[in-house]
Amino acid sequence: MDLLQDLAWRGIIYQQTDEEGLKDTVSKEKISLYCGVDPTADSMHIGHLLPFLTLRRFQQHGHRPIVLVGGATGLIGDPSGKSEERKLLTLETVQSNVNGIKKQLQSIFEFEGENGAIMVNNYDWAGSMDIVTFLRDIGKHIGVNYMLAKDTIASRLETGISFTEFTYTILQAMDFLHLYQNHNCKLQIGGSDQWGNITSGLELIRKIESEGSKAYGLTIPLVTKADGTKFGKTESGAIWLDPEKTTPYEFYQFWINTADADVVKYLKIFTFLSHEEIEQLEKAVQEEPHLRKAQKVLAEEMTRLIHGDSALEQAIKISQALFSGDVKSLTAAEIAQGFKDVPAYESANEVNLVDLLVAAKISPSKRQAREDISNGAVTINGEKITDTAYVLADTDRIEGQFTIIRRGKKKYTLINY
Repeated sequence: MDLLQDLAWRGIIYQQTDEEGLKDTVSKEKISLYCGVDPTADSMHIGHLLPFLTLRRFQQHGHRPIVLVGGATGLIGDPSGKSEERKLLTLETVQSNVNGIKKQLQSIFEFEGENGAIMVNNYDWAGSMDIVTFLRDIGKHIGVNYMLAKDTIASRLETGISFTEFTYTILQAMDFLHLYQNHNCKLQIGGSDQWGNITSGLELIRKIESEGSKAYGLTIPLVTKADGTKFGKTESGAIWLDPEKTTPYEFYQFWINTADADVVKYLKIFTFLSHEEIEQLEKAVQEEPHLRKAQKVLAEEMTRLIHGDSALEQAIKISQALFSGDVKSLTAAEIAQGFKDVPAYESANEVNLVDLLVAAKISPSKRQAREDISNGAVTINGEKITDTAYVLADTDRIEGQFTIIRRGKKKYTLINY
């Protein structure tokens, strides 16, 4: 199976500007192709991943990926999918965001070797262009009627769109033209919402280069969940690639909690597992879903890809400790990850357990606290305590920082010192 057939099998292809032309081109030559991201935040989230992972699939087949970070377009704002104007970011903020995103992209691609990835910032060519040059050399080739026909612009005409966002599609078209001229880039990949911007680039290339220019566009479908809820969102918000925003443990847990109805699709589009491996996991979902083999493999593959082997091992260790209750085996750093969202309480040095349970609102009253302890419902760092006169001491602190109290099977509270 060739590359494009593989993408189709995985359900990655949504639209193509010239299916036969692209098929013929990639079968005969190694091409350069690109995908871009605007630095609207200092980190990407998992909603950004699929186009870049698709770019990497091309790299694995010998093509050269160009990874574009939109230092210029990020200053303007893409109207795609937005019902109102974006708030403009400062140059300093955008540049800081660019630096954060570059680090994340470096973990996804190979930058060495014959087809090593190239990373570019469109501020390098758009930022220095004066307005007269822009209007004469670029704007002259894009008709207003052509732009008004774009869904992203037409949908905003009633609510209003500034000239700034109106011209966004031209700036992105400039990117494709620049990469076509300077890196022989023949394909742009993007999410389905980027179709209008991609075709603007092809229009500009056709007008400036020649009618017979070989350049193509390919879009990827919006990732959805079987239950209709939005992919990549949890109660605590977006799943970020930055470990400071979403810890590797939380990242791992997101993927391992994937529903059976979604897991095979996610294995196909997000991982680099072979067809045979995915088909075996699909069989496991059907025949022994309780083992959650597919979810475990998905979580391992994605966590390793974004955060590396050591972070994956740590995430698995935290997960196993929480499942077994053996939290004493965790380091303070691992506890900070695994218990990031559980209730916390700041405690004094030595305190009676009954008093602490009430003060930390673990038990509603002293009578209930004594009953919980006597019944064996309370553990400290995974060890059952049945003495109602128990006083927490220094030995109950993990690395002098935390004590983990559990009431019942699942109610954890983190005690900080």
